[in-house]
Amino acid sequence: MAGHSKWANIQHRKGRQDAARSKLFSKLSKEITVAAKMGDPDPDKNPRLRMAVKEAKSVSVPKDVIDRAIKKSQGGDAESYDEIRYEGYGPGGVAVIVEAMTDNRNRTASNVRSTFGKSGGNLGETGSVSFMFDRKGEIFYKPEVGDADSVMMAAIEAGAEDVESDEDGHWIYCADTDLNEVATALEASLGESETTKLIWKPQNRTPLGAEEFAKLMKLVETLEDDDDVQTVTTNVDASDEVMQAYAEG
Repeated sequence: MAGHSKWANIQHRKGRQDAARSKLFSKLSKEITVAAKMGDPDPDKNPRLRMAVKEAKSVSVPKDVIDRAIKKSQGGDAESYDEIRYEGYGPGGVAVIVEAMTDNRNRTASNVRSTFGKSGGNLGETGSVSFMFDRKGEIFYKPEVGDADSVMMAAIEAGAEDVESDEDGHWIYCADTDLNEVATALEASLGESETTKLIWKPQNRTPLGAEEFAKLMKLVETLEDDDDVQTVTTNVDASDEVMQAYAEG
């Protein structure tokens, strides 16, 4: 897989930026409401809410939107959402994990299954592909926070497991259960991170050519357009040339 930023850029190609941004705000607001409803409405006392608020701020969700989402969680009319994970295979045998929050399991399952089928994929049972991923905490810092060696030292001292650094920044990984503790320790040594979140980290990646990659991205984009879907993760590997061809296609 090419650099992290190149991968991010192709997911917001052409005229999708505004629509994707609006949907992202909505999904992040939902996560904030659910996190606040499940725990304490104070981010300092609720690690999941703290991460959700930080993620929202990292993409410039307005403060009043964040505050409304937290306030909504404390009202008697706050929606009740189920958190569901779907797993399957996309074009070219790429493993796909879809995380959703829904107030209607039947609707979401039907939509996800249909999207997989129409895009040349197959929805599997829970556990059918997640064994190929590790559940990890991911903490991202911009490059100016320090060089790779200094960030690595800070990460080790904070209890992290691994660091990936390139010209775009530093991605620090830790056990999922240690994320809040590691993020707090890193904040003391490196300052506030850009993002702090739980991810599915592929153990290995599946390479695709240009045609299959385009089909996979259609699946990913259609899933991300679903209001019930929060995140879509794949184990795809694509060369710079394949991603460039897709971005220009």
